[in-house]
Amino acid sequence: MGKVLVAYATRTGESQQIAELIGEGIRMAGHQADVVNLKNLKSEAALAGYDGYAFGSATYHGEMLQAMKTFLFMAEKADLEGKAGGAFGAFGWSGEANYRIFQTMKTVFKMDMVGDCLRLKSGSLGGGVQMAQEYGRQIAMKLKA
Repeated sequence: MGKVLVAYATRTGESQQIAELIGEGIRMAGHQADVVNLKNLKSEAALAGYDGYAFGSATYHGEMLQAMKTFLFMAEKADLEGKAGGAFGAFGWSGEANYRIFQTMKTVFKMDMVGDCLRLKSGSLGGGVQMAQEYGRQIAMKLKA
């Protein structure tokens, strides 16, 4: 059984809801998922011991939340190369944060990313529950046996 860290930054709780649904999808696929607010991840050592990672942030004024920016600089030191990964987050208008997180994980961290980032306005709108759970299953499928 693989172990995935789903870490998020949120303003209104929407990205947290999406993170929890991704965690459900990972668990449905038979793996362990730890869903954690970035406020509780203080060092790169907190990233050790996982086979996969999903990082998410709300988009606010066209940017990821500052907590996610700071976290990504810390995560760069954690040697995540080759690990399964995905990026997600809630957005109101544009959703750039998700894409920027995804590209950082893919090009800077050199992770084995799922096909694309997950962009949802909410986990509860327009099939969001199923889409987020499916995203979790996609991450789980990338875990090394």
